[in-house]
Amino acid sequence: MVPPPSTPPPNPQQIQQFLSSVLSQRGPSSLPYTEDTKWLIRQHLLSIISHYPSLEPKAATFTHNDGRSVNLLQADGTIPMLFQGVTYNIPIIIWLMESYPRHPPVVYVNPTRDMIIKRPHPCVNPSGIVSIPYLQNWIYPSYNLVDLVLNLSSAFSRDPPLYSQRRPNPNPNPNPSPNPSMNSSMTSSYGHPQASPRVAAAAAAGYPPSPYGRVQLPQPPQPPTSQADDAAEVYKRNAVNKLVEMVHGDIIGMRKAREDEMEGLFSAQAVLRRREEEINKGLKEMQDEKEGLEQQLQVVLMNTDVLEGWVRDNEGKTKNLGKNNVHVDEAFHCFDMLSKQMLDFTAADLAIEDVVYSLDKAVQEGAVPFDRYLRNVRLLSREQFFHRATAAKVRGAEMQVQVANMAARIAHYVT
Repeated sequence: MVPPPSTPPPNPQQIQQFLSSVLSQRGPSSLPYTEDTKWLIRQHLLSIISHYPSLEPKAATFTHNDGRSVNLLQADGTIPMLFQGVTYNIPIIIWLMESYPRHPPVVYVNPTRDMIIKRPHPCVNPSGIVSIPYLQNWIYPSYNLVDLVLNLSSAFSRDPPLYSQRRPNPNPNPNPSPNPSMNSSMTSSYGHPQASPRVAAAAAAGYPPSPYGRVQLPQPPQPPTSQADDAAEVYKRNAVNKLVEMVHGDIIGMRKAREDEMEGLFSAQAVLRRREEEINKGLKEMQDEKEGLEQQLQVVLMNTDVLEGWVRDNEGKTKNLGKNNVHVDEAFHCFDMLSKQMLDFTAADLAIEDVVYSLDKAVQEGAVPFDRYLRNVRLLSREQFFHRATAAKVRGAEMQVQVANMAARIAHYVT
């Protein structure tokens, strides 16, 4: 087990004050994070510090590939890695980019002077940039820094990215351990390397250890079982890496297929919603039309009832009209006083209209003097005005009676 660092961990209260201070700055010196994500960034850093006290949040200058420099937050320190039953500390730097947390952070392996990066490595390029499936498939807002460190530790445990760089030892030890368990060695960020027996034997013989653990070095003959174990370990590690790559490829393919399927479902949902609106609109129009037709049907039924009643009442009169000599004034009978008044005033109005027409013809033919024509027309017009005014009042009263009768009939039909 690698010993813990000698420097005490930072005070959590100081870390909270530091993050609150740098994230609340305004002006040219403010950090380039959006206001709606600063609180989440603060929570992510506080969470990772509480789980991994060896990491420390800092504000530093990051230089992009195009030469731009910007002040960003980072988590600098070490993360634990378990390899062959021994825990090592891997130095890393986690940069929170401008678009974090909507986009993944940038992780660098930060080797010390006595460390070198393994080449080639499936997760770390020669410049130290780390690339693992958790970063490639970053999902906002469910992914966070704590789970990122867990995935980094798991990936590094399968294939360590760093090895110790040892100088030749002028006093070689001729008796190395005959049971090596590692092809190379690693060191922690605090300068406590954990070398395997094979690497120790290589250093004792005056050769620097290879970072790949595959160079044949002068060493005492090893039992065949150890070589078989080493080959089995390498085969197992390669098989695990290949399996991880295949699973990662399958996950990417499945995710793309599901995304395409979701896009199709969303499009179908939009079409169905539009059709639903059209159907609801057509249904409402049909209901309104149905209500209008029902009202018209009620009016038709009431008029039919009135006409049928009138026919029943006057059927006998039409039969006797041809037999008896009936006077024209007795052909129609009014069933109430308003109807009789309306008939009288209308007849008088039409009679006066005929008289005025006859006077117009007479004055044109010269049969009536013009002054007498004017006097008679003036008198007739005044009488016609009174008849028409009275008829209008009677018509209004009849309309009120008809409305009351219609209301009574509607109540009868509804019940």
